[in-house]
Amino acid sequence: MKKCWIAAGLAAAMMVTSLTGCGSSGEKKAAESAAVNVPTEPFGDTVKYDPSQPINDGKDISVEFWEWGSDNLFQELIDGYTAIHPNVSIKLVNNPWDDYWTKLPLSLGGANGPAIFNVHNSQHENLINYMAPYEVSSDDLDADFNGVSAHVIDGEVYYIDYGIMTGSVYYNKDMWEAAGLTDADYPKTWDEMREVAKKLTIKEGNSFVQAGLNFNGTFHQNYLLGLNYQLGQDLFEDDKKTATVNNDAMKEVMQLLVDLYEVDGVGSKDFGAEGADSFGQGQSAMTIQWGHFNNTLKTNFPDINFGVFEIPVFEENPYAYNRYNGESTFGINKNAPADQQAVAQDIVKYFLANNDIQKKFNIAMSTFPAKKSLAEDAEILANPSMAVLADHIDRYIWPGPMPATMETSLKTAGENVFFNGMSIDDALAEAEETIHNDMKNSSFESVESLYKYAE
Repeated sequence: MKKCWIAAGLAAAMMVTSLTGCGSSGEKKAAESAAVNVPTEPFGDTVKYDPSQPINDGKDISVEFWEWGSDNLFQELIDGYTAIHPNVSIKLVNNPWDDYWTKLPLSLGGANGPAIFNVHNSQHENLINYMAPYEVSSDDLDADFNGVSAHVIDGEVYYIDYGIMTGSVYYNKDMWEAAGLTDADYPKTWDEMREVAKKLTIKEGNSFVQAGLNFNGTFHQNYLLGLNYQLGQDLFEDDKKTATVNNDAMKEVMQLLVDLYEVDGVGSKDFGAEGADSFGQGQSAMTIQWGHFNNTLKTNFPDINFGVFEIPVFEENPYAYNRYNGESTFGINKNAPADQQAVAQDIVKYFLANNDIQKKFNIAMSTFPAKKSLAEDAEILANPSMAVLADHIDRYIWPGPMPATMETSLKTAGENVFFNGMSIDDALAEAEETIHNDMKNSSFESVESLYKYAE
């Protein structure tokens, strides 16, 4: 599932012009450099970049930069960097998402692979053994970015988050107004959410015309793998390896879902198979989705007048609001020639220090910047999917690169409860057993203990 939403978010965020690699001739680079504002003074916060320092002693050098699906954005990064260092030629190579994760590990095994490449944390185990650590200290990174500690491995950092995404409530403003609701009615708690959802529900007899809340298709991502934290329950035991989903907190979350549909009647498993599409088609008044949904709505459902508010909680001041996932900075190929690795390290440092390009990457992805100095940026806060996280950005947890079985097993558990008549206890017990079996040989270790408020 992670693959699906990331790929969809990228497709929605970027107007991809080509699926082929592209490079720049010296003439083209010279013309582009003239149009780019080339900095001459050091810039950045704690991690600084000095454009006066030559790279590769000023000698010509070529490297490959692999990514998927967002050519324009990466090309802008490359153009800015090569305007400072015209002796560096960077060939941007695009691979479709599915092919990327097959081709990239194979290419990194030899000296002919890309020196620098796009990373997604869901592929951590496939990539980490091919990656060189950053030549930037974890302390300096931590001073500038949120969530760095979760990415430190034996004192080294191989990539961090440049942007953070999590689940928030998307609501239809027109339906909200028609129900007599105002901004003062944003629910803070799940009890309040249930009452608001009732007001937004419209039926004709026993048939739904408008669901007040639709969680079909994504309940495992947006509820079962996140609301447990509101109740003080991690997804993994203290050994960091053993998943726990058959517990009181998860049962309470699952019971909430059942009560929303079967007690409150604000939606139905049979109305709007996918909550996101049902919302976009004007059938559902509210849905909880991750930040990429902002781009999906603007691209696929431009007529929907929507707003966003923070996910409700069971009680005030929860342990955490939800889990998050991050869009990752770039990986450096440890098998690339030393001079190419040096260029890759320099590109990473340029990216980390450059607030303008950081902001553009986050706006394109509708992710809240991990970089602390961008937290109050006006352009960032103009995006409702990003602004909603500003007040509590440090109260979200990254458990680590989520094992796929966590999502698939909990999705099955929910389907067993809603469609197959299985009890909540039995469904979660079966899910936990499946997860334990699937993870017997996994090297996954949770980083929940590194959460700022874990104690």
